[in-house]
Amino acid sequence: MNLPTPIYLISEKYERDENGVMVATVTKRKVYANVDSVTGREWFEGGRNGLNPEYRMTVFAYDYEGEEVLEYNGYTYAIYRTYLAKHSQIELYVEKRKGKDGIQTN
Repeated sequence: MNLPTPIYLISEKYERDENGVMVATVTKRKVYANVDSVTGREWFEGGRNGLNPEYRMTVFAYDYEGEEVLEYNGYTYAIYRTYLAKHSQIELYVEKRKGKDGIQTN
């Protein structure tokens, strides 16, 4: 059985500072997810579409607010697809972020 693991859903909100420059405010929210590897089919189809699928993370639907990025084990991942599963849960399909965004944060 897969035990829930802490992940951080990351959102960015842009606002103008006193000089009129758009500045991002990053917010991380800790939620718990069941983390699984993606299926072979998901990996293959993702690769055909230029993605590098890595994990499927299942969270309660009410915990997910449309974030496009999450942090897991100190790494940043892009959420490239979601799927509303049974019992009020949503599956987040993620790939490791490329470039400096994908570096380990710990």
